[in-house]
Amino acid sequence: MPDNEILYGGADLELTFRTPIEGESDLKSELKSVIRPEPDSKFMGIYWGLLAHYKAQREKPGFLNKYFDKKIGEEPVYLSDVDLDKTKELLNNRLENRGFFNSVITSSTKKGKNTATADYKVSVNEPYTLETYQLNSDTLSIYKEIEKNLAKTVLKPGSRFDLALLKLERKRIDDDLKSDGYYNFNSDFLIFEADTNRYDKKRFDLYLRLKNDVPKKSTVPYMINSLRVYPNYSLESDEQDKDKDTVSIAGTEFIQKPEFFKPHLLEPFILLKKGDFYNPQKSRLTSNRLSSIGAYRYVNIKFDDIGKDSINDTIRKLDASIYLSPLTKRSLQAELQAYSKSNNFAGPALSLVYNERNLFGGGVIFRATGTIAYEWQVASGTNDTGLSSTQAGLQGDLIFPRLLFPIQLQDKFRYAVPKTKISASWDYLNRSQLYNLISYSTTFGYQWNENRYVYHELNPISISYVNPSNITPEFEQILEDNPYLRSSFEQQFIAGLTYTFTYNELGDSGKKNPIYFSTNLDVAGNLFDLFAQDRNNDGKKSLLGLEYSQYAKADIDFRYYFIPGESQFLIGRLFAGLGLPYGNSSTMPFSQQYFSGGPYSVRAFRIRSLGPGTYKPDSDASESYYDQAGNIRLEANVEYRFPLFSYLKGALFADAGNVWLTQENESLPGGKLTSDFINELGIGVGAGLRLDIQNFVIRVDVATPISAPYLPKGERFDFDLNGTILNFAIGYPF
Repeated sequence: MPDNEILYGGADLELTFRTPIEGESDLKSELKSVIRPEPDSKFMGIYWGLLAHYKAQREKPGFLNKYFDKKIGEEPVYLSDVDLDKTKELLNNRLENRGFFNSVITSSTKKGKNTATADYKVSVNEPYTLETYQLNSDTLSIYKEIEKNLAKTVLKPGSRFDLALLKLERKRIDDDLKSDGYYNFNSDFLIFEADTNRYDKKRFDLYLRLKNDVPKKSTVPYMINSLRVYPNYSLESDEQDKDKDTVSIAGTEFIQKPEFFKPHLLEPFILLKKGDFYNPQKSRLTSNRLSSIGAYRYVNIKFDDIGKDSINDTIRKLDASIYLSPLTKRSLQAELQAYSKSNNFAGPALSLVYNERNLFGGGVIFRATGTIAYEWQVASGTNDTGLSSTQAGLQGDLIFPRLLFPIQLQDKFRYAVPKTKISASWDYLNRSQLYNLISYSTTFGYQWNENRYVYHELNPISISYVNPSNITPEFEQILEDNPYLRSSFEQQFIAGLTYTFTYNELGDSGKKNPIYFSTNLDVAGNLFDLFAQDRNNDGKKSLLGLEYSQYAKADIDFRYYFIPGESQFLIGRLFAGLGLPYGNSSTMPFSQQYFSGGPYSVRAFRIRSLGPGTYKPDSDASESYYDQAGNIRLEANVEYRFPLFSYLKGALFADAGNVWLTQENESLPGGKLTSDFINELGIGVGAGLRLDIQNFVIRVDVATPISAPYLPKGERFDFDLNGTILNFAIGYPF
């Protein structure tokens, strides 16, 4: 540092209050935020940013020093950079914005050997509080609209003078007026005036009025004069309307040539109507609904002010136009993958996805997906060596951007139009030396957003059929030794209802601490039970010669995101799930059971290697891969995410979880849930690195178990670095 300079070490702020107020700590935090400049950052007693900056000033700094200076370098902040008087002005301005006028602020500096600090002492005066709030009326009709909305005001008698509240009130009135048709109104046209003359104590009357220079067209409502929709619009082929066909439905004109989207199918998505007053909420919802069809790249709604109404001069008219730019009708996507699993299998996979958009001119999407994958056991020295598996699958989806239902219910949904999805799939799995599996499934259901946070998915028809074949003697012996596995692995015919409810605040930047909540419900076999044949020798009912499964399954996933600073997240997650077989089933189908362990679960344990309960396989043989499942699952996770450099993020985490059985099983000793389940949780801690490029995340996590439930009591808690697991995954774990 130069001889005449000293490093600035930050500021201390001391507040005293002449009268007690609510939110003293919040006020202090707000005042601290306006103090300038910010001192150089320090971690563990070291100025890392300053260190990087000075190393880069060397004659030959080298690549790494230049890089770290660019990423974390900070120039020195000296005491001479601090303007005490300017900071006092900022503090006083913020206090007045919050209703504390004529407060006393003093400042001083305190110098040490190498650094100096600034001290600010504030004697906070008694705040002004609201006594009355009223509108200064006028003959303009807009004043009547404003007066109707004052009952919903955020300004209450006794509340402290607060500039932020006044701005919020202006925005609220502006939003209400626009929803009533005042297209050209602006919140800046409103002005507040405060009067303190009537009171001895610090109280004030608040008056609201329009500014004197408000344009006349901003004080009258607007009505939609005409509504034109261009379902096949493009800048390249922007022809005159006269060259196109026009179809009119309920006053809305659909202009296109050739016909791209059938007008009678597109009209229900449009909430704007000819003769309605302008409403920005309807405009936004219309744009969202049209975008959700999946056939359009851009949706643009344009309003043109055409002047006064010829009959009523207190109303102006708007011509509305909706321009819809289609996506490419067909697309083909190919994806080649190479992967390695934590159970030592690795191999390539290929998937092809074909999309056909706007089928039948009604926005229907057809999607066909084909996959093929091959994997083999790459580990040596285990009984699994030489194992391989081949997978192939084909799935077709039809997605209708409307509700296919016998009763007309589409008008009940304002925020978004429900979609109807019909799916059918075929999957084949050949696991060498063990078995083959062929499965078929089909679903019919609905998906819709209730609002920006709530999503529903209901599948009243969900049918799947799984048929194992070519079972080898080796796998037959595994099934013979494990009746629980046999019963869950037999031919399965599953038919029932599934429902998913999701509440998600993560996309709302205005939420300080967003939450995520999802619950799933799956009930199978009840309808078939009404028409089933009598029980066979095994005590099972069948329908059309096929035994079917009966069970009920429900789980919840809750996450809380605490955001302590920019790009920092402290996340807590809880997961709980329960599946109960009944009637025609003694165990849950294998595909519907719960597993624990792996990169998206308890990361200190290999995938599906936890549980059930305290069960431990006799060996690392192939059968252990199938046994470790249960019909109860509990998990808890805590993770702290923080930025490192540019796109590279870091994380520290702790995971706990396990799966259990509801009934004792001789082949899975220790698997039943007991009152001591807390001591049977697998627990691990670890750290990770994430490359996050525009929400595409490549993740590497290293985790070590600190409690293994399969060990004897008294030996479970042990920080064993030899058990460290490396997880490589795509996307965040939650």
